[in-house]
Amino acid sequence: MNGTNDGRAAPPSHAAGPSSAPGEGELDGEEPRAPRRPPIHVLEDNTLHTRLTRELGVHYPFVSAGMAFVALPPLVIAVSEAGGIGMLGSAPEPAPFLRARIHAIRAGTQRPFGVNFIIEHTRAGDFTTREHIDTCIAEKVPVVSFHWGLPPADWVKALKAAGTKVWVQTSSVEFARDALALGVDGLIAQGRQAAGHNRGTLPTLQLVRELRALTGTLPVLAAGGIADGLSAARALYHGADGVWVGTRMVASVEAYAHPGYKQRVVDGDARDSDFTTLFGPEWAGARQRVLRNRVVREWAGREARAPSNPSDSIGTTRLYPGLAGGDALYALPRFSAFVPTPDTKGDLEEMALPASGSSMARIESVLPAGQIVVEMMEGAHRLLANPYELESDTDENDRS
Repeated sequence: MNGTNDGRAAPPSHAAGPSSAPGEGELDGEEPRAPRRPPIHVLEDNTLHTRLTRELGVHYPFVSAGMAFVALPPLVIAVSEAGGIGMLGSAPEPAPFLRARIHAIRAGTQRPFGVNFIIEHTRAGDFTTREHIDTCIAEKVPVVSFHWGLPPADWVKALKAAGTKVWVQTSSVEFARDALALGVDGLIAQGRQAAGHNRGTLPTLQLVRELRALTGTLPVLAAGGIADGLSAARALYHGADGVWVGTRMVASVEAYAHPGYKQRVVDGDARDSDFTTLFGPEWAGARQRVLRNRVVREWAGREARAPSNPSDSIGTTRLYPGLAGGDALYALPRFSAFVPTPDTKGDLEEMALPASGSSMARIESVLPAGQIVVEMMEGAHRLLANPYELESDTDENDRS
């Protein structure tokens, strides 16, 4: 596609766009209507051309979120093979385990993929170290993204020198400015609808527009509430170069999420998620958007009173499944921040289940990841070919 989201003028053979963008009150639930915008022109059959697709040579501007514990090689491979970009969730895995995951991905696809890292120091140490970065450099990983904190400048420099694209997830313009000062190659706009660890206060599309105004040349991805063709089309229409999809991919066949977790995502609706700081002690006090299960409802409004070192266990899991030395059982303390996987035994009503209400409202079943990618992007393609359909839609994008 071309137009406002990739820096090129619309071709003269196309007529002017609609009189205005879709109503902001319809999209974000609180903004006034946007000013007039030119149409987006979809070119070359069903390929959606953006900065993202051109820079990485992929068919679709679709990136699966690098979800810790859930986004393992099978999901990464499925998304990349379908024409998007699969992102490995590195979790707190030691660097040798990360190398093994990358090798598994390489064995399954020759297409672009990436690794997502969390920048945070916990009582157990740093989630991400220079050894992880050196592993990505040695393995020539196409994309590395960072979440929560900013990476050291020398990490960014070293990755870029090795030919790796560096993205940073941000929930504010201020944080984005700091990331751009490091020389990053792209920004992920994490709106308040996004699941998991999230500092966002702005609706996703508002943040996309603000970041688009901040950087007119670098790719901007929309994260939060993107779960079908309509929500993807809106993000692209409002200036995103691609979508970063999390909750929808939890409810995929290849996601390494507990079957009960997947089903709760399918059964959930717009009002079934909320922010909480309840979960730790592995990563205490960090705000998450999660499903409102029993433990979240029980402690709503009094999270600070929850024990910081609970002695009781809510179950067991395996932190690094499928890797030699990584299959040892981990006893989950109450309020654990670790999400349930197929290896988890215990009561899911006591566990952290990251999910976006805006996305759950759009999810009807667990599907193969490749099917999700294609159906979402083909749906977005049809809508972007006629922006008037976007303008007339009244569905909300921020109902949770």
